[in-house]
Amino acid sequence: MYFCNLEERAKKVLFGEITARTFWGDQMLLSLVDLPAKSVVPLHSHPHEQAGMVVAGELTFTIGGETRMLRPGEMYIIPGGVEHMVVAGDAPAQALDIFSPVREDYKY
Repeated sequence: MYFCNLEERAKKVLFGEITARTFWGDQMLLSLVDLPAKSVVPLHSHPHEQAGMVVAGELTFTIGGETRMLRPGEMYIIPGGVEHMVVAGDAPAQALDIFSPVREDYKY
């Protein structure tokens, strides 16, 4: 798949009302995540390296015990195995995540 149409891609439920549209190649996966206001991605970890950027809204990340609020254009890198969580602010938010290697559980 060389070109991806975001509007035609079905959404995958990640946590409660938090959804993502994912696209992948052999070595990485892109995930555009939509988070309703005040939604929570619970504390978790995975072996995949994760990098991303806030696209819209405000997201409070806790990564490896450090907490910081991020706004559009701000980025984060989460090494594999490090516990992290995210809390959306008072308005809906969106983030673009990149995972390597590909998360098989995010393919659909």
